[in-house]
Amino acid sequence: MQAATRARRASTRSMRRPYRGSVRPAHHLGEPHGPNGRFVPAGPAAHLRRIMLDIPYAPDDTVLLDAYSRAVVAAVERVGPAVVHVAARQGAGSGVVVSPDGLILTNAHVVGDADAVQVTAAEGRPFAARLLGADLDTDLALLRAESAAALPAAELGDSAALKVGQLAVAIGNPLGFSSTVTAGVVSAVGRSLPGRGGRPIEDLVQTDAALNPGNSGGALVDGAGRVIGINTAIIAGAQGLCFAVAANTARLVLGQLVRFGRVRRAALGLTGQREAVPRRFARPLGVSQATGLLVAAVQPGGPAARAGIERGDLILTIAGLPVTGVDALLRWLTGERVGEAAEVLLLRRGDPRRLSVVPAERG
Repeated sequence: MQAATRARRASTRSMRRPYRGSVRPAHHLGEPHGPNGRFVPAGPAAHLRRIMLDIPYAPDDTVLLDAYSRAVVAAVERVGPAVVHVAARQGAGSGVVVSPDGLILTNAHVVGDADAVQVTAAEGRPFAARLLGADLDTDLALLRAESAAALPAAELGDSAALKVGQLAVAIGNPLGFSSTVTAGVVSAVGRSLPGRGGRPIEDLVQTDAALNPGNSGGALVDGAGRVIGINTAIIAGAQGLCFAVAANTARLVLGQLVRFGRVRRAALGLTGQREAVPRRFARPLGVSQATGLLVAAVQPGGPAARAGIERGDLILTIAGLPVTGVDALLRWLTGERVGEAAEVLLLRRGDPRRLSVVPAERG
């Protein structure tokens, strides 16, 4: 009996001794002593602070960059050196060098009909440039830089392959702040806006990447560092409604301005935008394309009106070639098409129609 009593007393004494192990009890995570000398349990935040102290800092910020940031940085590093500041008599804006020998795309409203244009490269080197030609219908102009050295050039991408929601990076010189970068997404494709000459500017890429005065003529870039548009317009008073001329249209205009100094093109007298082709109608017609051109308006007395094309028609092909959007139709409407009859395949409220249209020269 006495032995049992002694064992219980020894056990009690051992439980009263302070903890001396390598792992501290939970209450030791609190503040060591309160005002009265007792342990004060800490909240979850203090517990996390102590744990976070054991995590080493990243050696470099690049380790912390996510995929989005890396894509934006890579696009800017690739295209940024090719974006220049453009100053003319009537104002200033931006431009994009598209060939090392000094071809620069910008907006027609930036340079107007100026005889002398001053260009400043991204690294600050100034040089003169001359106007090769302008196209008011697309608000594009082409400059030739008078520089003996080769210039960094950007690559024009395929705007027909754009997906709504994909990354869009704007690079330009807004309000005199050189080489400014903003990022957003492709909000829509195939948009149209009223142009300065009264005709609509077709095949615009809409983005929410912020644009400001001075961004005009700058680059809209995808995540791969390809130019998908030439920034051209914003909606005053709105937020996130910015527009760029699609790269495929810019490529077409570039070729015409290099050859002729102007863009000679045919016209049908209609406006429209890209629209999905219902598969239940496409299969019986043997049409494999995913999109067509939805007619938004028809000019009275124009070639389209004379051919019987109406608002709401979905144009699928012209002269046997697929019309996947405004850019495809613009590429077909070259100067050589003027006066030549062509068959148009379209859907009108689900019914296929074949009409003959004769393009006229755009005045």
